[in-house]
Amino acid sequence: MTDYDPSARVIAPVIVSTRAATGEREDQSTAVIAEYAEQIGFICRPPVVIPDGEGVLAALSELIVQVGPAVIITSGGTGLTPDDLTPEYTKPMLDKEIPGVMEAIRNHGRTKNPLASLSRGVAGVKDATVIINLPGSPKAVRDGMEVLVELLPHLCDQVADIRDSHHWG
Repeated sequence: MTDYDPSARVIAPVIVSTRAATGEREDQSTAVIAEYAEQIGFICRPPVVIPDGEGVLAALSELIVQVGPAVIITSGGTGLTPDDLTPEYTKPMLDKEIPGVMEAIRNHGRTKNPLASLSRGVAGVKDATVIINLPGSPKAVRDGMEVLVELLPHLCDQVADIRDSHHWG
């Protein structure tokens, strides 16, 4: 068992992929999320892996109630196929949306791949948890995490109402 600071912020990955849930495809996104989480002193817990579709709402709700992570990052279900429904199940549960986060992620992704514009992911806050929808491809998750490492510490401070004059002015 790894020792860690129990006060460290937790990132909970939710992998939304029917193929990963059935074992047809290996989850590669969690390793990317964990790599970047470590860079900013966050702990990445083991992923919840669910099929595309309506299980997203239950998985997010259960994590918030039972784990209370600082951040939930979903990977998958943000495209345009009929079963890509992650944003549809995430958006209604948010207390506040944070559209600028997804704008930054899509803008950064577009510098590497124009298809990044097709992601419909949303970001926001439910209770004290930040929820961010990233695409399912590990490359797109890496692109998203490159942006999020710059934003998550301050974003989580704001959600927790921790005011640091260095960040807040």
